[in-house]
Amino acid sequence: MNGKELAKYIDHTLLKPDATAAQILKVCDEAKAYHFASVCVNPSRIALVAEALKGTDVTPCCVVGFPLGAIPSESKAAETAVAARNGAGEIDMVIDIGAAKDGDWARVESDIAAVKAACGDAKLKVIIETCLLTDAEKVEACLAAKRANADFVKTSTGFSKAGATVQDVRLMRETVGPDMGVKAAGGIHNKAEALAMIEAGATRIGASSGIAIVSE
Repeated sequence: MNGKELAKYIDHTLLKPDATAAQILKVCDEAKAYHFASVCVNPSRIALVAEALKGTDVTPCCVVGFPLGAIPSESKAAETAVAARNGAGEIDMVIDIGAAKDGDWARVESDIAAVKAACGDAKLKVIIETCLLTDAEKVEACLAAKRANADFVKTSTGFSKAGATVQDVRLMRETVGPDMGVKAAGGIHNKAEALAMIEAGATRIGASSGIAIVSE
């Protein structure tokens, strides 16, 4: 796979809390130049990104309930609605990880469903934070996302103990089947790592090293 083909898998990401407007706009310019799939930012920056990407093939993407997922569903839904109104074409939400650890899968599913209902036309990616879950919990989290009609399941925020692994991506793909998206994110720094994730079943790669990945 060449760099141009690989670029369409990549969500070009800047989620650092101290990211300036100038840095955000630089990421948007890079995404337009390389034709990345999206630019993924925090909610306070999504309107800026949507304006910068207007008329391009790059989707504005916004995180919700990030990075802990530990806020009420109503808050996540409200945050999602604002992000969608401000131009987000994709929403990356964090599940209620505590509920997952409790085994309260009905609560996990309803949390995802509340965000999905607030997405409007935006696609929903569900971050399950694999490094905090057992394999059995990863499977249940993916099934909850599938039942709630999410568009993707996603490995990681990149802000916890570890990021994506090939084994987790493979397990997630086996669980959700062939029609749902799987996003690998966290700790993917080079082309070999990105291709390994795609080989395992990822259809999207979240990375802040997108240019390095596609330039190899």
